Amino acid sequence: MSDLWIPGASGPLDDLVARIRLRIEAFAERTGAPPVVEVELRDGSTALLRSLDADPGFGFVTLVPFGDDGDDGDDQEWILPIAAVARITMRKAEEREPFGFSSAGR
Repeated sequence: MSDLWIPGASGPLDDLVARIRLRIEAFAERTGAPPVVEVELRDGSTALLRSLDADPGFGFVTLVPFGDDGDDGDDQEWILPIAAVARITMRKAEEREPFGFSSAGR
């Protein structure tokens, strides 16, 4: 058995989420604009994220997506195992795009 930590197993989720937020903030600083953050799940579905939270823990995180029409998405929260996340992509938002990641959580 190796000592390699695999996402979805027990591990430092608070630290992982904090480091992802730092990468998002660094991207925003480098590009000079709030980034659009997209998550792709292992099942192939994608969503634009408003925020990411390490709660509830124990291998699970909370994702808050934007709604389909660009609204705040307050009507949805996804609690899923971190292993369900295949990829997180960041890109600079276009001027008129209503999306943007909030590093403050929910």
